[in-house]
Amino acid sequence: MRPPPALALAALYLLALPAAAAAYFGLTGREVLTPFPGLGTAAAPAQSGAHLKPCDLLKLSRRQKQLCRREPGLAETLQDAAHLSLLECQFQFRHERWNCSLEGRTGLLKRGFKETAFLYAMSSAALTHTLARACSAGRMERCTCDDSPGLESRQAWQWGVCGDNLKYSTKFLSNFLGPKRGSKDLRARADAHNTHVGIKAVKSGLRTTCKCHGVSGSCAVRTCWKQLAPFRETGQALKLRYDSAVKVSSATNEALGRLELWAPARPGSPTKGPAPRPGDLVYMEDSPSFCRPSKYSPGTAGRVCSREASCSSLCCGRGYDTQSRLVAFSCHCQVQWCCYVECQQCVQEELMYTCKH
Repeated sequence: MRPPPALALAALYLLALPAAAAAYFGLTGREVLTPFPGLGTAAAPAQSGAHLKPCDLLKLSRRQKQLCRREPGLAETLQDAAHLSLLECQFQFRHERWNCSLEGRTGLLKRGFKETAFLYAMSSAALTHTLARACSAGRMERCTCDDSPGLESRQAWQWGVCGDNLKYSTKFLSNFLGPKRGSKDLRARADAHNTHVGIKAVKSGLRTTCKCHGVSGSCAVRTCWKQLAPFRETGQALKLRYDSAVKVSSATNEALGRLELWAPARPGSPTKGPAPRPGDLVYMEDSPSFCRPSKYSPGTAGRVCSREASCSSLCCGRGYDTQSRLVAFSCHCQVQWCCYVECQQCVQEELMYTCKH
């Protein structure tokens, strides 16, 4: 199966930092990630053309590179999106046989598995989320707070209620990835569909938050702004869509003259199955077991598991080893005058289970 065109869906390869990102963005994995909005002090936009060099280091199309140069702060935001998507993917699959490992990522991206669909959706979601947050944090020169009615940017920052600019984020992302084109290739159609599932997941988490101003906390004046849900909620939503992903084939829509996605026909049925919904992740090939090392994953040997919850599935019937270890922790803590907490160090035995080779 032909791999997806890299420049058409740049967001996918954001997920592969630090290993596979080198193949797409030309990164080494040693880049310093700027503080992510909400997790630290927001970095100021690059000054005096300093953003041009990071853009040149990224393996983008000529058009994307031009957009990057015109957007101070974008290169750093792309790297933050890569970091965010990788961490969230690994968290969501921490108890699964495939745990979003970077090992085997290149082979995985060439196939049409459920896991590939999740990577596309998670990448586009992370990029959408990160761009919106970067705008509200003042890290991008060409965008600012969301344009909520009656709320000017200067007033928003004064009250500390600068909203996440999802409108700018989705518009810029659409321009950055390129115009939509009808495709006669099933894989390209599926990849584009899954990319939009990720963007849609971020949009569905947009909420309105309000803050009251007035004497003694009264709500005589209320300021409202748009705020994205924590990315953990987006990750959970996409994991649920992965669990219920729809296997698809294709059929040509004679009226529109283009390829459309359909569920395969049931055995014995002369008609094709239903079309996937806009929020469904879609895939074309059944996934491997991921039990043994392959070009798609390192396997599950040596993985830590829970004896009650995950060892049976994670270890693929090979069984598991039990090890005992001593774990130190703080205990018998007391508040001392003035003003600190004093704790003792306690040690307890803990059993750890790892899948056999």
